[in-house]
Amino acid sequence: MTGVPAPAAATPDHIGDPVVGQAGLWNIANLLTMMRLVLVPGFVMLLIHDGGHDPAWRSFAWAAFAIAMITDLFDGELARRYGLVTDFGKIADPIADKAIMGAALVGLSALGDLPWWVTGVILFREIGITLLRFWVIRHGVIPASRGGKLKTLTQGIAVGMYILALTGPLATLRAWAMAAAVVLTVVTGLDYIRQAVVLRRAGLAAQRERARANPPAASVLRVTADTAAETGQDRERGQDRERGHVEHGQSPERGHLEREQRSSPQRQSHQNG
Repeated sequence: MTGVPAPAAATPDHIGDPVVGQAGLWNIANLLTMMRLVLVPGFVMLLIHDGGHDPAWRSFAWAAFAIAMITDLFDGELARRYGLVTDFGKIADPIADKAIMGAALVGLSALGDLPWWVTGVILFREIGITLLRFWVIRHGVIPASRGGKLKTLTQGIAVGMYILALTGPLATLRAWAMAAAVVLTVVTGLDYIRQAVVLRRAGLAAQRERARANPPAASVLRVTADTAAETGQDRERGQDRERGHVEHGQSPERGHLEREQRSSPQRQSHQNG
């Protein structure tokens, strides 16, 4: 559910986690993730049942939402602790998080219990950060901050309170909780963007350094080929000069001797001078 990736036990999703060992698809961590995905349509039906304002059915919807949030806390921890991180989990876990939170927000706004702008801000942030995470994933993983974990907790509490049919002071309290969740959503989202840009710049700089230190094989071959071509051209020019001497009735050895004789007086004059 969080939009900020983090290592170890701090993150609820698996993007960027190394795949350890040979864990199979059907392990406890992936089963919890699958259960959370299955809970999404069931949660929606419970939320909108009988017009969406029956306190009993809203309580059942809250129970389904709470189970989804709890499994979100445990599946990532189990996967990392017991080496059960898989490619399926790395992709399905954040999808399940966004699906259950998005279904709750959209459902509450459709029922008129939550302003649409709140739903828009939270979903825009969560989807945008997920895309940004894939944009920088090859350069590294951004660790989760305390603000990101607090954002996740506040969102879950606020949305859970809106799912319940609360009135009076509790209704006022949930409004303040949602306001805090929106503020944390925006602030941590901006901080994530800043860290992602810094991480990407550092990654690109490291790639350029590696490229300068280890030039591509194609460049080395091209330089070698150019050197060989120049050597071949020099050889051809020497052969052309020899052929020219032969055509004028002069052997290459004779031409060489004549050049030596012409240069001898010059050497003598230098020596005498």
